[in-house]
Amino acid sequence: MNTHTTPDPREADDWLEQALRSDAREHRDGYVDDAGFTARVMAALPAAMEIVPRWRRPAVAAIWAAAAAGMAVALPGVALDIGREAYRLLAAQPLSLAQVGVTLAVLGIGTWAAAAWTLQRD
Repeated sequence: MNTHTTPDPREADDWLEQALRSDAREHRDGYVDDAGFTARVMAALPAAMEIVPRWRRPAVAAIWAAAAAGMAVALPGVALDIGREAYRLLAAQPLSLAQVGVTLAVLGIGTWAAAAWTLQRD
């Protein structure tokens, strides 16, 4: 059963929130009359385009399909090239049993640390 409750936001305010609220209380009634300027500017703006052109959705879908097809064609060759280069670099390095042990220990410690950090309770 989860007994965690959400705190009341009014009680959890930090000093900045309290300062902003008090400042807003001081200036709440300080309306500046703009003599209709805002209404005139809003009326002069062009109407928002509500409907996108019919050609746009198929064009975007075609572009994404072409990009996906290009990636699907190029990816196997790129993955093979990367694998070959990685093998060439790693095969040229002599490895000792101590290096393998240290590498496994570092990976294990990193894995356990990440798991402990992820599973910690707040």
